[in-house]
Amino acid sequence: MTPEQEKLEKRARNVLLYQLSRSMKTEHQLRQILIKREIPAEVFEPVLERFKEAQLFDDSEFARAYVASRIAAGKSVNAIRRELRAKGVAPNLIEASTAEISVEQEIERASELAQRRVSRMSGLEPMVIRRRLQGYLARRGFSSQVVSAAMRRAL
Repeated sequence: MTPEQEKLEKRARNVLLYQLSRSMKTEHQLRQILIKREIPAEVFEPVLERFKEAQLFDDSEFARAYVASRIAAGKSVNAIRRELRAKGVAPNLIEASTAEISVEQEIERASELAQRRVSRMSGLEPMVIRRRLQGYLARRGFSSQVVSAAMRRAL
């Protein structure tokens, strides 16, 4: 290995350690960061593989933690799946991490969000409240079925 390659490998290790110390990342995200930093793939791939073997990052663990945090933030399963796909998580890991969430749980979460939102719109016309509430829940990624059920409960 040439001194230049050793320097790039050390830089790749430092970039990975820094990124992983800041927050959990997927393998895809780490790969994109290294590409953006102009580190050649033949240099960073072995380093990335060693980090993976050392379990310094794990896409399935990332997916589970991400789903839990996004549910707490009031996101729908559809929105969470879309976000995980954008982060480069494999489809089978996305399904596994979101499989435990039932439609009833999603309706319950949407209803809680809707009730909180309705309490802030008490001075508005009923049609305005319905329209705004529907838009709010749709922007959170809830399906029309879940939005309808949540609105019935909240109103």
